[in-house]
Amino acid sequence: MKNQWIHIFSGTVKVKLTGKGIERFLNQLTRNEVSIWNVRKHGSETVTFYVNLQDVKKLRIPARDSQCKIRFLERAGGPFFLRRLWTNSGFLLGACLFFALIMVLSNMVWGIEIKGASPATEHQIRKELDKMGISVGKLQFSIDNVESIQRVLTDQIGALTWIGVELKGTTYHFQVVEKSEPKKAEAIGPRHLVAKRKAAIVKIFVEKGEPVVKVNDYVLPGQLLVSGVYGKEDALKSVAASGEILGETWYSTKVELPLKSTFQVFNGNEKRKYALKIAGKVLPVWGFGKTEFSEYETEVNEKRVKFFKWNLPLTVEKKTLREREQVTRIYTKQEAIESAKELARKDIKKHLPENAIIKGEKILHQSFENDKVNLITHFTIIEDIAVGQPIIQGD
Repeated sequence: MKNQWIHIFSGTVKVKLTGKGIERFLNQLTRNEVSIWNVRKHGSETVTFYVNLQDVKKLRIPARDSQCKIRFLERAGGPFFLRRLWTNSGFLLGACLFFALIMVLSNMVWGIEIKGASPATEHQIRKELDKMGISVGKLQFSIDNVESIQRVLTDQIGALTWIGVELKGTTYHFQVVEKSEPKKAEAIGPRHLVAKRKAAIVKIFVEKGEPVVKVNDYVLPGQLLVSGVYGKEDALKSVAASGEILGETWYSTKVELPLKSTFQVFNGNEKRKYALKIAGKVLPVWGFGKTEFSEYETEVNEKRVKFFKWNLPLTVEKKTLREREQVTRIYTKQEAIESAKELARKDIKKHLPENAIIKGEKILHQSFENDKVNLITHFTIIEDIAVGQPIIQGD
């Protein structure tokens, strides 16, 4: 036999030959170029051998000429295996469906556990998870990785200081650390309230202490606003002065904005590709064809395939390709001025307390140089100008 593997795939038959003309039969097969192997003699008139399935028909004429009887004992090889497989196809199909079902169930989300969160915060977390498509019954392949989930939850829920996300089997575990409530204000010793910057007083509200200024008074930094010492000279009392002294203050900002700018943005077009990775080989299963985007950004997310609690040497790779395009923004002079004003407002708000109010704004200087607008803006702000100053013994 020149190539046993070829015969195995094409099919082999074990033949039992009986009769007096065995030698004549075998010689005839050799002349007809019929390949036989493992020829064994069992007595003077019996012999067994193997022949290729496609040569079985060639045995009939030599057998008739040599007055021998042929009996087929065994059948083996590819065609017979496929026939048995087809006969038992129902069982095979059921087994495949069973294993496929187990694999799908092993890669679904069956639990979401949240620890360390108050009921209100837990409700917020579950709402955000629903928006991200993370719920019981979802396939893990369609869900972002734990780092992305952690980042989104931290950005969207202000009550969180930190949240840990871990996927164990088919359950997502969330460990939450909430922002602690502000500590109670420590006891404050006797103090005055003084001005932190120059301002014109517009409103006075005193809880404790004796006011020493009036509305419309102009004050300078460090000037006394509310005294923490009050009473008659022979019965003076010291308290921690408190209250709100609103003053009109003034700020200036300088903004420079180009009339023409170029930047990259996502236009909303995206394409997803799925592939199976086995032993370093990548087998695409969805999203075939070349990417038609000229410029794009690729995000890769990989998930291991599980069977019950075991990780299989199989990974599902999800690629998200987001199209990117270059945008050139050109302002008219008036549009540039309005945008520069908005930038100036944002800049000034960074330096103001949360409860400060912008009362008015005025452009002090405006110029266009080198395709840029230069803007100096004067802002009138209403803010609390009072800060505490400890009362030194002897004041």
